[in-house]
Amino acid sequence: MIDRQYIGHTLPPFEVDVEKGRLRFFAKATGQHDPVYADESAARDVGHRGLPVPPTFLFCLEMESPDPAAIRNLLGLDYKRLLHGEQGFTYHRMAYAGDRLRFEQRIDDIYDKKGGALEFVLRTTRVSNQRGEHVADLRSVTVMKNS
Repeated sequence: MIDRQYIGHTLPPFEVDVEKGRLRFFAKATGQHDPVYADESAARDVGHRGLPVPPTFLFCLEMESPDPAAIRNLLGLDYKRLLHGEQGFTYHRMAYAGDRLRFEQRIDDIYDKKGGALEFVLRTTRVSNQRGEHVADLRSVTVMKNS
């Protein structure tokens, strides 16, 4: 069983720079055909201050953590029995190329279902920009199969 003492545990925050080239590549790779994600003039024409961060790109930036496996290692999770159960995003403001984003990760809950056959770890991440403005909240659920 995953030790529930880690509910509320926070990991050290980290920061990531949002780069134009990565935004363009991500938009292309995910089929974003709206020119606002690749052309700065098109972005400005519709009121953005630069290239906006496409939906779900914050998940990619979160993987820039100095130790993307920190929670898995902390909780002793067996990588071979893990499933990505859920991913969610709540946006509070836009992020743009040139921003420096701060990620603060927290284990919000650990619970089980089916008599412990499945265990769940809920991680939330608060994302803020270089001005301390709240950009988004990320929610991720990892599932460990015990049977």
